[in-house]
Amino acid sequence: MNTLAIFGLQLTLSLVVWSLLAKWLLTPWLENKSPQEALFWLTLPHAFRFMGMVFLVPGVVSQGLPSSFAIPAAYGDLVTGILALLVLIAIRTSWAGALALVWLFNIVGTADLLSALSRADAVPYLGAAWYIPTLFVPLLLVTHFMIFARLLRRTR
Repeated sequence: MNTLAIFGLQLTLSLVVWSLLAKWLLTPWLENKSPQEALFWLTLPHAFRFMGMVFLVPGVVSQGLPSSFAIPAAYGDLVTGILALLVLIAIRTSWAGALALVWLFNIVGTADLLSALSRADAVPYLGAAWYIPTLFVPLLLVTHFMIFARLLRRTR
């Protein structure tokens, strides 16, 4: 099996596992929470997105990793992580603009992940950072989807 096929298989299976865990465990648990608290918990994993800066660290990623992937992925994750941290603070302090900030964070974060995933040319050069897109990106996509679902439910 070639590298791209292995990557696709791992990404897909991680997405399935995280989706099932979200459906079976996380969704029922969040139903007992206030809308703000549910958004807090769904946003929390994204506050660690600064870890995406590893795409810029030589030795962690292969030398051939295209900078056209590494730079936008690293800084997109950093911006999303900062936005997520601001969301957490805004929710905990009951800031009036918290909901708008959640929308901004969720749109930026989702776009960042989808943009990075569209770059198959980067896959052979991920090196030790391989586990970010194959293990953590599916978790982040699932929580982004859950946040969108809650935001849209609130607007109805």
